[in-house]
Amino acid sequence: MARRKGRPVDGVLLLHKPAGMTSNHALQRAKRLFFVEKAGHTGALDPLATGVLPLCFGEATKFSQFLLDADKGYRTCIRLGATTDTCDADGEILEQKSTAGITRTQVEAALKPLIGDILQVPPMYSALKLNGQPLYKMARQGVEVERAPRPVTIHSIDILAFRAGEEAEVELDIRCTKGTYIRSIAVDLGEALGCGGHVKTLHRSAAGLFNEDQCVTLEELQARFDEEQAASGDEAAYAALDSYLLSADAPVASLPAVDLPANSAHYFRMGNPVMVSKVYRFGEQGAIVRVFCAETEQSPRAFLGLGSITDEGGVAPKRILANRSSNET
Repeated sequence: MARRKGRPVDGVLLLHKPAGMTSNHALQRAKRLFFVEKAGHTGALDPLATGVLPLCFGEATKFSQFLLDADKGYRTCIRLGATTDTCDADGEILEQKSTAGITRTQVEAALKPLIGDILQVPPMYSALKLNGQPLYKMARQGVEVERAPRPVTIHSIDILAFRAGEEAEVELDIRCTKGTYIRSIAVDLGEALGCGGHVKTLHRSAAGLFNEDQCVTLEELQARFDEEQAASGDEAAYAALDSYLLSADAPVASLPAVDLPANSAHYFRMGNPVMVSKVYRFGEQGAIVRVFCAETEQSPRAFLGLGSITDEGGVAPKRILANRSSNET
């Protein structure tokens, strides 16, 4: 008898990742708990880190790149005066220096050059690849290679707290673009102050449109599942879990929405461009829009996928969802 592969569930789960767990481990636990066919995360967090980890299930995985590309928010505590091999508290201390004379004013001055459009050198302990091999595997072998600086934008860095003394610490709230390494900010800050530094704690507070207040923990999900399963069985337990999911279009919810009548929706689902009245009110030629089949007396409004505005006044399909009822929104 063939083993079931999982349920055909579409949606986005906003998970609060715990410390000490890899993002992939968190993903696999959620995938097993929800018993879904297909799942993926939208940007890994370090094992040390906590916070917002959006998981895409089923057809929502088609839009995960929008979350990967989205801006992020972090809160971090940086320990000054100690350099580690991993640039965070999980690593071995390589060097220690006194921080007794460092002031908040000096920290503020050292942070200013790190704000804006900057070039950032990724840490060796990262998933970036060189000749097909992740840098962190090289680092574990004691190999260090030159890393090309990468452009990122740090929108803001706000000091939440500063604790002076022999083991000075600074807590920061950081808003930045994708690909930013908070560990690199810790290293750059430590170098600017002449004492070294590393990330002591890291928490992702926001990812794109989503924030930490919307997240649920694995423990909360497991408890809800067990409660519903004991009371009403598996079907009720899975329905309870599904209530935590956002719709499949949640990663692209900031895009304009175009509603099509049923006949146009049919052709769009078949991969054909369709004409849309006054389409340019939604954007210019080439703009990406969410496309829905409009609500009727027979069926609710349904998300069809993404389209791009054409020069002929229509919308051409770019990403089409499978035609199943769980895509309704």
